Amino acid sequence: MITIPIHDTILLPDIVFYFKKDNFAEWELERLSVGEEMIFSFLVDEEDDEDTEEPEPVDLMETVYPVGIRAKLESLDNEGTYKIRTKNRVNIISLTQLPDGNVDAEFTDRPEIADLTPEEMAKRFTRVRDDYLEFVKMFQWGLFARGLILQWKNIYELICTMSPYFSMTWEEKVAIVQEDKLSERYRMIEQAAYEFMEMSRVNSEAASQQQQENENIYRENALKKQIEILQNELDEMHPENISDVRQFQKKIEEAGMNDTARKEAEKVLNRMKQEGQNGHEYGMLYDYLDFVTSLSWKKPEAAEIDLTAAEEVLDADHYGLKKVKERILQQLAVMALKKQQSGSILLFVGAPGTGKTSIGQSIARALGREYVRISLGGIRDEAEIRGHRRTYIGAMPGRIMEGMKRSGVSNPVMVLDEVDKLAKDYGGDPASALLEVLDPEQNFSFTDHYMNVPYDLSNVFFVCTANQIDTIPEPLLNRMEIIEFPGYSELEKESIAKRHLIPRAYEAMGIKKSQLKISDPAVRKVIAEYTMESGVRGLKKRIEGICRHAAVELVKGEKKLSVTPANLKKYVDGHGIRRDRVDKQAIPGIVTGLAWTAAGGEILYIETKKVPGTGQVIITGQLGDVMKESVSIAISLVKDRFPEDLSKYDLHIHVPEGAVPKDGPSAGITITTALSSLFTGRKVAPTIAMTGEVSLRGKVMPIGGLPEKLMAAVRAGVKTVFIPKQNVEDLEDVPEEVKKELTITPVEKVDQVLKLTGIWE
Repeated sequence: MITIPIHDTILLPDIVFYFKKDNFAEWELERLSVGEEMIFSFLVDEEDDEDTEEPEPVDLMETVYPVGIRAKLESLDNEGTYKIRTKNRVNIISLTQLPDGNVDAEFTDRPEIADLTPEEMAKRFTRVRDDYLEFVKMFQWGLFARGLILQWKNIYELICTMSPYFSMTWEEKVAIVQEDKLSERYRMIEQAAYEFMEMSRVNSEAASQQQQENENIYRENALKKQIEILQNELDEMHPENISDVRQFQKKIEEAGMNDTARKEAEKVLNRMKQEGQNGHEYGMLYDYLDFVTSLSWKKPEAAEIDLTAAEEVLDADHYGLKKVKERILQQLAVMALKKQQSGSILLFVGAPGTGKTSIGQSIARALGREYVRISLGGIRDEAEIRGHRRTYIGAMPGRIMEGMKRSGVSNPVMVLDEVDKLAKDYGGDPASALLEVLDPEQNFSFTDHYMNVPYDLSNVFFVCTANQIDTIPEPLLNRMEIIEFPGYSELEKESIAKRHLIPRAYEAMGIKKSQLKISDPAVRKVIAEYTMESGVRGLKKRIEGICRHAAVELVKGEKKLSVTPANLKKYVDGHGIRRDRVDKQAIPGIVTGLAWTAAGGEILYIETKKVPGTGQVIITGQLGDVMKESVSIAISLVKDRFPEDLSKYDLHIHVPEGAVPKDGPSAGITITTALSSLFTGRKVAPTIAMTGEVSLRGKVMPIGGLPEKLMAAVRAGVKTVFIPKQNVEDLEDVPEEVKKELTITPVEKVDQVLKLTGIWE
């Protein structure tokens, strides 16, 4: 008998169903005639095997369940619709593939265990059908479904009709067909039917509840929209009456905050509503909202960077500083290529007045950005950087976020001035708080304690300044790139005075260029005799003093004034600065050294003397630990080269200006040479100066601050300078006019210095 396989459809005895010929197009059903019987078999779910290229032959019996339904074809209409009536269940014994593609089945009838009477079956069917009729009333399609339900003649038609809608697996459906006991089969059908009805009720109730909630939300949104429209009209009619709450609502909506900040602001706004203007926390909440809504939260678009224009701005604002400008232009070029803030955090290190802070303004002007300067000198409380928590009375944001508020943008050029002067005490370590601010891997979510929400600082161009790096903690220093600001030569100072300082002083004092003429020789005399610094801050004060004296005479009636070297003393405040000049007379045991200070370079005399005594070593001049160690090393080196019994003498080493503390790793070669001169009695010319540290092996070690030291040597009248050979590369930073005035000799060992000075032949 021909076998038709089916899947996911329940068929049971004594039901009538219909199917289209197209549904079984792969089977040649034309040979079935009305009245002929067939077997419906239930296919087993197949497992996909993607790794198998060619499927192996399969036993047909393994593809179907062993139970089937015998059925009869009752009619076939012109539209290709088959009317089928099922008869009874069968056990499929074997399946055979026919030449025409159909499958022939060998089967036996499968008996039923009739443990229910017809009356019991009818009663149970009626109960389930009535429950279904009541169930469909809750749906809009219930009227249509009612007609279909009334056509059911038994419980089998119910399950066969509804099974496609039940949440049952195919195995569960076949299990109903395979069940032999009528009572158990009825129980399984009833369970599936009632589970479907209950699940449908739950889904319907959930959908109804969701619909109700949605309707409430839509209604609430509509009411809010209407209130907003009416409130906007009232605000336009009476702008003076807009409440603080309303103003902050608008600001929060327009600020473009991140989700965390917006939620926090809305939370504070709700508290502000509840407090009312008479609440004791109203002022604190108002200040917080005023601060966070005043910040710029929107990420700026990457602006085009004109490198040529930026270079012109830097050259116009600052004379010299060639290497500094080159490094800044490199960073701007990287930003132009990446279209975003990138590169190292720049740390400008140099003496006061060398232009470290003002060049930050030039960078801002070159980029077309806002400029913010934050002074960190003397800060000892971490809260100055991170802000105070709002739980404290008088809580305030930190200086970083306060600076962001002042700028009004999210990408200013921010100069953190004097990072080397941060302090540390019980209030915390502000230098450690700066680590997050200056770290590009963290500052995209910087959290100020006062704000308590993350803020993106990654678009800020940070520039730090310092006079020295010794006091900057190592972890903070590692996050920055050090750029040295060398001191200015006298020629550079003259150019800066003529280009910048004098015109600005005229403008500040209200003096016209035609009213006052400061001659070039007068400027040079001011530089040489009235200033002593690496920068130009003191020069600026002197020029302003000249302009103030001139302003008095102009107001009294003078029409035109001229400042020359001859009458300079009349216009300059105070006396000239006493400069250390090299002595004209050479004395054994005294050698000229070079030192670096925060204000620039200076010459430093090392004076030695031996007097009758008991072999003691006396050190005076407020020397620090490093220089004391240099003295010990120098004594050992000299004793090794010039054996002498010192047990009858006291050795006295002095560095003049005893009130000024002195320390640093650059006086070793000078002390060694001075002691060698003392022991041999041979003089060293005062016009010979030297700088460098020494080791016990007699090596001359490298030092820092070479440009400033050489400038100090020129000012003091030095003609020859010995420098460590490893510092030769630093000569590139020394102005040409300074190098022309000096004979610079690189040395590697102490013995070279002693021979070149004539102490040791």
